[in-house]
Amino acid sequence: LVDPIGEITDLAYRPTGIQIGKMRVPLGVVGMIYESRPNVTLEAASLAIKSGNAIILRGGSEALESNKAIAEAIKHGLKVAGLPEDSVQVINTSDRAAVGHLITMAEYVDVIVPRGGKSLIERVTNEARIPVIKHLDGNCHVFVEAQADLQKALPITLNAKTHRYGVCNAMETLLVDEKIADVFLPRIAELYAEKQVELRGCPETRRILGASVKPATEEDWYTEYLGPILAVKVVSGIDEAIDHINKYGSHHT
Repeated sequence: LVDPIGEITDLAYRPTGIQIGKMRVPLGVVGMIYESRPNVTLEAASLAIKSGNAIILRGGSEALESNKAIAEAIKHGLKVAGLPEDSVQVINTSDRAAVGHLITMAEYVDVIVPRGGKSLIERVTNEARIPVIKHLDGNCHVFVEAQADLQKALPITLNAKTHRYGVCNAMETLLVDEKIADVFLPRIAELYAEKQVELRGCPETRRILGASVKPATEEDWYTEYLGPILAVKVVSGIDEAIDHINKYGSHHT
């Protein structure tokens, strides 16, 4: 990968004659707080090293020994490469109080990045005394438009839900244009049935697919299931789809 540090973009002259632009620079020391997945230890450390940052890693207690082993391997690699070994550190305790200390150490840590469930994100947001780069609920949508190529739409909508259920970018609501709903919904419902995905639909969805589809409630449109459940709605077109997403979605970029 190309080194991003020092890259200058968007250069422009102001009416005063001053030239301005954007330069990529390291943030400094990043505090990464995450839950049970030890792969994040390696991924976060790699991104920090590549972008010229130091990182303090605080993973879940159930993966503490794995995180420590991965960190030791990273430190060995840093030593071989002639880079500072201490630029990657794992907090060597499962005590929850460690999180509280980390997110208030503004004199040592420049930014906090939490990755995990709603309770973790809310705690960090409420208690941190350091800037936070965060995510929260991921109520993501897919809209199948009337002119869509259904041979592409079928695998896309299947993958969007079933590739990994427990991630914040998994699809939670499927919106289908009414012009193709009678054709598309039975085909995608068959694929979801093979994966044992429970469907919860609007009245029109249930008319097409039958009473085996549970009726969707207002709460369903807001829900991040993080599991094999999918809300399905038939819409009149792109405008209604956009209105639905704006009302119920989590507004991810």
